[in-house]
Amino acid sequence: MVVNEDRFFLSHRKPIACAAKNAGYDVVIITKNTGQRQEIENLGFETIDLPIDPTGMNPEHEMKTFWFLLRLYRKQRPDIVHHVGLKNILWGGLAAKLIGINGVINAVSGLGSLFNKKGMTATTRTILSVMRFSNNRKRVRLIFQNDDDKEIFLHHKVVKTDQIEFTHGSGIDLNEYSYVDAPEGGKITVIFTARMVKEKGVCDLIDAAESLKPEYHGKVRFILCGRLTPNKTGISEEYMERHCDGDYIAWLGERDDIKELLERSHIMAFPSYYREGVPKSLIEAAAIGRPIITCDSVGCRDVVDDGVNGFLIEPQNSRQLADALRQLIDNPSLRNRMGNASRVKAEKDFPIENVIMTHLKIYKELSS
Repeated sequence: MVVNEDRFFLSHRKPIACAAKNAGYDVVIITKNTGQRQEIENLGFETIDLPIDPTGMNPEHEMKTFWFLLRLYRKQRPDIVHHVGLKNILWGGLAAKLIGINGVINAVSGLGSLFNKKGMTATTRTILSVMRFSNNRKRVRLIFQNDDDKEIFLHHKVVKTDQIEFTHGSGIDLNEYSYVDAPEGGKITVIFTARMVKEKGVCDLIDAAESLKPEYHGKVRFILCGRLTPNKTGISEEYMERHCDGDYIAWLGERDDIKELLERSHIMAFPSYYREGVPKSLIEAAAIGRPIITCDSVGCRDVVDDGVNGFLIEPQNSRQLADALRQLIDNPSLRNRMGNASRVKAEKDFPIENVIMTHLKIYKELSS
């Protein structure tokens, strides 16, 4: 299993790998070590460091990733390779075809900023062409999390219909993320969890919060959880510190207690217009039972039924975001109703067992 970073494996792919290991597969995790490799090895997995720049476009770095995977696959000759994320699908898929790996799974967990632009750039067309070449053979499966990404790949003939599998995001353990009533009394807490990247809607949420400050200062608190990133659209530390006073708007940085913070919150606001797969942060909020405000954009709309368990707003529209926040802040019965509906949707669409079952089915097909 090839995953960009160790922390993403732990947050999004660990249950699948553990289920495969328990089913008798010898599972090796290829991932960049950001300091959490030992946690993966403690689960009983062999790990191999992946030389990858998850957000960069430096040709030398990209070729280093490709040649590493090519040499690794030639040496290890795995029965199945499972690529997670666009870069690993691109370079790992090409390496697997050139080496002749028997079974390939490409998990499309969002298409990112390259596909946010209107029209196709030369880079985007090249990526699609390489993936079309790599996928044009038997015993290749592509797993999509939303219909928008699937239609792009079908339209550009990157994939054939009989190669497609589908999961609703990465799933959630509904026992671990159980429903919790929102706190009573005190300030209304609005939570945002994601990397500090512009396309995730951080600036739009801050703008909306600032516009509401005259009405709600002392009554509402906005908490932003997430790390800075070297991504070219990443938000600077200076910007965050200038706009976050630690009281009305608080930036908490990267946290490992997101579940507890969600349980102490009242509203999830995630105005992302990034090309998400299906955001794990929204699935987690739905499972806990929180109303959600997010954009009517790829991946995000898969978690919210507008007016039922939250509101869908236009991307990059801080005024609509502020209006939606006002409705939920002022109406506790609406928050409660929508929060209950979120839990119902999580139980219907996002159980981790469904995601695991789909993967084990594919592993069995490709290893037979």
